[in-house]
Amino acid sequence: MELINNFVDLFLHLDKHLSMVIQTYGSLTYIILFLIIFCETGLVITPLLPGDSLLFAAGAMAATGALNIKILLVLLFCAPLIGDQVNYWVGRFFGSQLFFKEDARFLKKAYIDKTHGFYNKYGGKTIIIARFVPIVRTFAPFVAGLGKMNYLRFIAFSVVGALMWVGAFVLVGFFFGNIPIVKNNFTLAIMAIIGISLLPAIFEYVRQKTLIKKTIARKQAAQVKEL
Repeated sequence: MELINNFVDLFLHLDKHLSMVIQTYGSLTYIILFLIIFCETGLVITPLLPGDSLLFAAGAMAATGALNIKILLVLLFCAPLIGDQVNYWVGRFFGSQLFFKEDARFLKKAYIDKTHGFYNKYGGKTIIIARFVPIVRTFAPFVAGLGKMNYLRFIAFSVVGALMWVGAFVLVGFFFGNIPIVKNNFTLAIMAIIGISLLPAIFEYVRQKTLIKKTIARKQAAQVKEL
């Protein structure tokens, strides 16, 4: 329970924690930020690390002069981009051996082929949009590699996604993070960012539930007509 409380506290008070890191480690803060964003994107075992909120907080700190905005933008652009490549190749070379078996009940090799077809059709949209959805962005490159999505196509969309994601959150933090009303309510701002980040996943969940209900209703109506 204490671990969970500490984790929640880290998310909600990123400004204070990041300020302490800057005071303690100075220029090494850039490396720490790089590694956190890299791991959140590049390792499927660390999907719950702060992403959106950390970028926003880092941008806000840069506005105070504690961090250099140019260095920050370059490093934080490279972090998810490199993470994507690592995740992609892990999925491509080791994904099927680690997670799929021919006789598996649920995770069959046929699913790899379906994933391949899905990414060939929707790959660009998936990789870019997934960048803005927590947890999903961690697994999207892995699944792309697992499905053997064309690498040049993948890296092109990965670059666009990283530019949009890092640019959006860091610059919003840089230009708005130190406005008095935002600065004085930083926890609420972080909660709002987390909430907004989860909206696409919530929308998709509701949409799928609605589609399932409609499908069931149509089948039931068809059965009644047959009777």
